[in-house]
Amino acid sequence: MRIVIEKAARRLTLRNDAGQVLFTAPIALGSCPAGPKERSGDGKTPEGTYFVCLKKMGKYGPSLGISYPNEQDAQRMGAGEELIACIRDRAQKGERPPWGTALGGEIYIHGGGTAWDWTAGCIALRDGDAQFLYNQTPLGTPIQIR
Repeated sequence: MRIVIEKAARRLTLRNDAGQVLFTAPIALGSCPAGPKERSGDGKTPEGTYFVCLKKMGKYGPSLGISYPNEQDAQRMGAGEELIACIRDRAQKGERPPWGTALGGEIYIHGGGTAWDWTAGCIALRDGDAQFLYNQTPLGTPIQIR
């Protein structure tokens, strides 16, 4: 199973291991959606390859944590070797990367609606779509955001 996020098309697709589409839904993005995330607070939705690192009930209902930042994000943004090594180690263990750094973090797929790009960098779904995705998606599921 994998999740594909197409930012330009404002679409999330859930595919099985054979590549068959299981679910498609409209999305909303961060308030400044063009381009990859550059720093904490920039309103951008990340771009790259991640995985579901956390599942929780949050402010906007069922939420899937995205393993942002990954090692490539940290290198691109000039993070120090210690932080890059920590991100790499946690990714190898399937764990959540450090959040609360200058790189940003706490990026989720969650509910709240898709009428406009309103999040701080998360991917928003309609509430029913968020619940369906939450129920279908195990920890570790790959996420491609492009």
